[in-house]
Amino acid sequence: MVLMTGTEYIESLRKRQPLTIYLMGQKIENPIEHPIIRASINSIALTYDLVHNPDYHELMTAKSILTGETINRFCHLHHSVEDLQNKVKMLRLLGQKCGTCFQRCVGMDAINAVYLTTYDIDRKLGTEYHQKFLDYVRMAETKDWTIDGCMTDPKGDRSKRPSEQANPDVYVHVTERRDDGVVIRGAKAHQTGAVNSHEHLIMPTQTMRKEDSDFAICCAIPADAKGVTYYYGRQSCDLRRMDETVEGDVDCGNPVYGGQECLVIFEDVFVPNERIFMNGENEFCGRIVESFAAYHRQSYGGCKVGVGDVLIGAAASIAEYNGVLKASHIQDKITEMTHLNETLYSCGIACSAAGQKTPAGNYLVDILLANVCKQNVTRFPYEIARLLQDIAGGLFVTCPSAKELNDPETRKVIEKYLVGADGVDTLDRIKMLRLIENLTMGRAAVGYLTESMHGAGSPQAQRIMISRLSNIEEKMKLAKTLALVEE
Repeated sequence: MVLMTGTEYIESLRKRQPLTIYLMGQKIENPIEHPIIRASINSIALTYDLVHNPDYHELMTAKSILTGETINRFCHLHHSVEDLQNKVKMLRLLGQKCGTCFQRCVGMDAINAVYLTTYDIDRKLGTEYHQKFLDYVRMAETKDWTIDGCMTDPKGDRSKRPSEQANPDVYVHVTERRDDGVVIRGAKAHQTGAVNSHEHLIMPTQTMRKEDSDFAICCAIPADAKGVTYYYGRQSCDLRRMDETVEGDVDCGNPVYGGQECLVIFEDVFVPNERIFMNGENEFCGRIVESFAAYHRQSYGGCKVGVGDVLIGAAASIAEYNGVLKASHIQDKITEMTHLNETLYSCGIACSAAGQKTPAGNYLVDILLANVCKQNVTRFPYEIARLLQDIAGGLFVTCPSAKELNDPETRKVIEKYLVGADGVDTLDRIKMLRLIENLTMGRAAVGYLTESMHGAGSPQAQRIMISRLSNIEEKMKLAKTLALVEE
C-alpha cells in the first residue's frame, strides 16, 4: 500500500501523459514548474507530506474498510461517526497549514457518494456498478490518487433541462454507447485541482428525467485521457507569482501555497465499461447529488475554519505590529471572529456526530445539519474577513510594491514611513498586510470567500434542502399539542 510523500506526488504528476492546458492565452508545456500552477501543487503536496509527520499521521490516515490497510484519509470510505469527525478535523488542520484550498476534499466526498449510490442502483436494478466501483476505490487507495470530483456542469440556459439545451455540450453526456464502453462530451466548470489530479470522477450535476438519460452518466477517467483540455481559471493578483525577484514573493501574500480552478472540456472521451458507474439510470441522479452535496457541505465546516484560524491569527498579528493588540475594541473584534469561526466548526462536527450508516456500509452525515453548516459558511467568513480588514487598516490595499524594497534609497523611505510598533520589522509588517490582502481579496479569497458562497452549492441550494428536511408539519403538531388545539 502506497503512502506517497509530497515529492513522490509531484513525481507522479510528471509521469502522466502531457496535459493540454491553456493559461492566459498560452499553452502550458510544463505545468509543474509554472509559478502559478506550482503554488497549487504545493498545497496538495502538503496533504501527502503531513501523512509522514508523526504529529499528524493518525489524523491524516485511516484503515481501509476494503483491505484493512493504512491509507491516506482522502482515499477513505468513512466507516464510523468518528471517521466523519476526523475528516473535519483533518480539513481544519490543512486549512491552517496552507491558508488556501488544498483541493482534495471534492474527490473524497465524491467517492463516498458514488459508493453508496452504486450500491442502491445494484440493489434495485441488479446491475454490477458497485463491484466495479469497489475495484476503482481499491485502486485509488493503492496508488494514493488525488481524485477530482467532477459535478458542476456549465448548464447553459438554466430555464431548460439538459435534453432541451440548444448546445447539449454544456452538460456532460453520452454521445455513443459501444460494447466496450461509452464516449462522452461536455464540460465541467470550477474544477478544483483538476490539473493537479490523477483522476476525474464524473457525476451528474442535478436530478434528471427519463428524457435526460444520456446526461445521467457517472464514470472515471485519467486526468491525462485523450480528448481532455484544461482552461486554467484566472484569479485576483495571480500575476504576482510571475515576479521572479525575492522581494516580489512578499507581494504574493502567501508565497508557497495556492488554489486552483479549471474549466475542463471533454471532447469525445472514451470510457471503458469497468470505469462506468451509472449509465442512464436517471432516477438515481438525485441520490448521488444529494449525498455528495451533504458530504461536501460538511467539508466546509473544516477547511474554511482552518483558513479562518489563519485570518484570526493575521488579525492579532497586524494589531500587534500596529501597537493596538491590547485595545478593548480590537480584542472584542477578534473574539467575534473566533465565535463565528468556532460556530462553523461546531456545525461541521455536529453533522458528523449525527451521521448514520448507509445500506452500503459507509457513513453519511446528517443531511439537514450539513446544509445548515454550509448555509452559515455562506455568511460568517464574510464577516470574519470584514473584521480582519477593519483591524488591518487601509494599508493592506495601498502598500507600495515590494520592488521598492529592492532599491536601497527607496527602501529607506518605505522603512521610515511604514514603521509600526517599536521593535517590529517594517518588512514583517508588510508581509502580514500582503497576507491579509491575499486572504480577503486575492487568490486565497477565491478559496475562502467566493468558494464559501458558491462551493458545494450556492446559498439557495442549502435553503431548499433545509426547507425540505425541516419537518414543519411535525413542529406544527408540537405547538398545537401544547396549545391544546385539536386537529
